[in-house]
Amino acid sequence: MEAVQVTDGIYWVGAIDWNIRNFHGYSTSRGSTYNAYLITGEKNILIDTVKRPFFEEMVGRIRSVIDPQKIDIIVSNHTEMDHSSSLPLMQELTGATVLASRMGVEGLRLHFPRLRTEMVKDGQEIKLGTKTLKFIDTPMLHWPDSMFTYVEEDKVLFSMDAFGQHYATTKRFDDEVDQDVLYQEAAKYYANIILLFNSQVERTIQKAKDIDIRIIATSHGVIWRKNLGKIFELYSQWSSSRTKEKAVVVYDTMWNSTRIMAEEIAEGIASEGVEVRVMKLGETDRSEVMREVLDSRAVVIGSPTLNNNLFPSVADMIYYLRGLRPTNRIGAVFGSYGWAGGAVKMAQDLLKGSGLDLPLEPYQVRFIPQEEERRKCREFGRTIGQKIKEKSVA
Repeated sequence: MEAVQVTDGIYWVGAIDWNIRNFHGYSTSRGSTYNAYLITGEKNILIDTVKRPFFEEMVGRIRSVIDPQKIDIIVSNHTEMDHSSSLPLMQELTGATVLASRMGVEGLRLHFPRLRTEMVKDGQEIKLGTKTLKFIDTPMLHWPDSMFTYVEEDKVLFSMDAFGQHYATTKRFDDEVDQDVLYQEAAKYYANIILLFNSQVERTIQKAKDIDIRIIATSHGVIWRKNLGKIFELYSQWSSSRTKEKAVVVYDTMWNSTRIMAEEIAEGIASEGVEVRVMKLGETDRSEVMREVLDSRAVVIGSPTLNNNLFPSVADMIYYLRGLRPTNRIGAVFGSYGWAGGAVKMAQDLLKGSGLDLPLEPYQVRFIPQEEERRKCREFGRTIGQKIKEKSVA
């Protein structure tokens, strides 16, 4: 295993997880990386560690640069186990103290009671040999303990989970990989992990504007060294809920009645000149839906009724969406039923706590939509399309 030089005296010593396909409910079809960084000099500093099964891979990369036992300090930017679970092994190997934020120290002590830790404060600077480390608290981006570490001399920002992607690749930098894939994965990552914390993102971007940053060293995916302006602009756009004239129609179906409705509603929306994505649950992962929600102005959800309740995959999607709270967007509900309804009302009630605006009464059809019901579905879609365009003017 070889380290990869990021800049003079700073190396990527992380691990590539080619096989992970689920990250606490988020599909990771392209795998992921767990990024750790080694800073060498008069003092040798390790920035974060990796998920415990990958400990030996990390140590092997460190060993390609220095003897791991020569590490003097370990910085933990975030206590989540994909970054912290190797800390006890690393401290046992090196004897190094672990620096973390106040909440980070609290979390690490609850995770690993014997771990030797020391708290650093927001804005605190520590001179370690020829390197000056500045610590920047970024609470709720995306845990209360999260912080950035900035190296003044090299203008490198270790940004923890911000600006990351779940993307396994042997290339380490943003300008080395497929750009379409990179920005797809950056958007998916934001939509499924960061979206809930939009206000914190905006505050963090303001903090970052006061810092001269040449490299953003993330904790997942590739390192940004060329397109910093673009990823900052995208985070600013996403955090302010700037969307485009686009709708996502997401549904599931039992006997195709809800599918017919979804497609007719999409036709109605498109007739207003609005972009539409139609996504069937069960065959589309909820995290892929959220990636489309990120730049959509309307989320239209359809469900058949099963046992007087929401169809399970639709219920799952709504609860997942509620947790991420995509604000400043229109929501609408439709569905079908046979002998008794229930799904549409339940969906409407649940979406009231999702952050979506719900300007329309739900539309539902009993059994198979006939021509008149199809016409009404298209009209329902046209109304949604008009609402989307009105919202863009507002």
